[in-house]
Amino acid sequence: MNSENLQTKWGQFISLIIVFFFWGFVGSANDILIPVFKKVFTLSQLQSQLVAWAFYVAYFVGSLIFFLVSLKSDVLQKFGYKKTLSAGLLLSAVGSFLFIPAATMESFPFFLTALFTVGLGFSIQQIVANPLAIKMGSPETGAHRLTLAGGLNSFGTTMGGIILAIALFGMGDNKKTNLSLEDIKLPFIILGLAFIGVAIFMYFSKIEDPAKQEEAKTDDAPATFRIFDYPQLYLGMLAIFIYVGTEVTIISNLPALLHTREFGGILEDAISPFIALYWGSLMIGRWNGGVNVFNTTNLVNTALKFIVPALAFGVIIGANVFAAHDVSAFYIYPLWILLFIAVSFVGGKNAGKTLMLFGISGLAMMFAGLVVSDTEIAKFFFISGGLFLSIMWPSIFDLAIAGLGKNTGKASSFLIMMILGGGVIPLVQGAICDLDLTNPSGIVGISYTHFSYVVPLAGFAYLAFYGFYCPKILQKQGIYQIKSEGGGH
Repeated sequence: MNSENLQTKWGQFISLIIVFFFWGFVGSANDILIPVFKKVFTLSQLQSQLVAWAFYVAYFVGSLIFFLVSLKSDVLQKFGYKKTLSAGLLLSAVGSFLFIPAATMESFPFFLTALFTVGLGFSIQQIVANPLAIKMGSPETGAHRLTLAGGLNSFGTTMGGIILAIALFGMGDNKKTNLSLEDIKLPFIILGLAFIGVAIFMYFSKIEDPAKQEEAKTDDAPATFRIFDYPQLYLGMLAIFIYVGTEVTIISNLPALLHTREFGGILEDAISPFIALYWGSLMIGRWNGGVNVFNTTNLVNTALKFIVPALAFGVIIGANVFAAHDVSAFYIYPLWILLFIAVSFVGGKNAGKTLMLFGISGLAMMFAGLVVSDTEIAKFFFISGGLFLSIMWPSIFDLAIAGLGKNTGKASSFLIMMILGGGVIPLVQGAICDLDLTNPSGIVGISYTHFSYVVPLAGFAYLAFYGFYCPKILQKQGIYQIKSEGGGH
């Protein structure tokens, strides 16, 4: 089949990417829950990061179980993509409903169990939805579709924190600062019902399973699959671990940073605009990358690279204004967006080059956030990490599975396991934050909570290294297809 003649199956694709929205919505809801649980249950910063740990470790456990089961019988070939996807959605619904007894019992471990169950369902959804999005049309535009789906995921993360904050704290003159755990029940009941509704919709949708022979095309892979035969894969697994961990740790520790005296002592009920701006930064980048899905002239494409980020920023501002938040301080942020656009043009369509440049840029932003004395500006350097992380997932994914042939499915499940980084790396940063409890004088003139952003700085450094080094590995293997539409540019 000539891949150039394959058109994107838009009807099926739009049905599929609904689940990407849910992943984002719940992901940012966690960032509201972290400071709330920290206050209600009197937790240390390290303990509060167990929220992220429970959610993201579920991805590892779920992917590992899925892989072990698939060794005996290919789950996706046996049950089909739609049924497997629906099962994952129903499992997440169960997790959402577990928030009800957790709130009644006022049990932090029960809340962690509920989040773990939601994440377990998400792991199944991720394993199905990522490769399915790539296969819904031409392979040349597959990673573009994944970037576009990521854009909807980021829309979910942008809106999730705002919507949950309104549900928990109210808005405008009716806003409250004291929270009862009972207030958590209704949002998660609605979320659970939504999961069930989407599961039913998916089950009866017209999404088709990819042809089985697609997995087994010209393939030089060895009969026995060994991770260490593929440096691009095991280094890519570490890259996914660090990427997700960096993405999560920047925002999950941001409430603690903004709560410090040097950053203005911002309270829990006022944190959602900053959470929305961070996740909105990922939305800006992914919407920008998703432009390439559409077949336009170079001039129109270039224009859209400026117009679409502006529209995405408008969505962030509009959502916050609707929620009656003061976002006047955000109007300086387009300077960071313009820097992101400039770097994206330099990266072009080369996955490795783009990943390297965005890694270096993210490292520079974290460093600036650490050394700039004006904290009103410094916080935007940290938040802008979301811009430079935005297109990394498909770039890493493209590089990591290059040359895997029929083992691509197994490699994908290993990469999904590495979402575990989102649960581990925030714990490391949280532990550094807690040093403020015993050493309130801080380090090198700043608080330990501020200094803790050296953790995502190190993460960006490795991601830049992987973007630089992986193409060299692929070239040694005779794989020269390192241009990536997944770079989003």
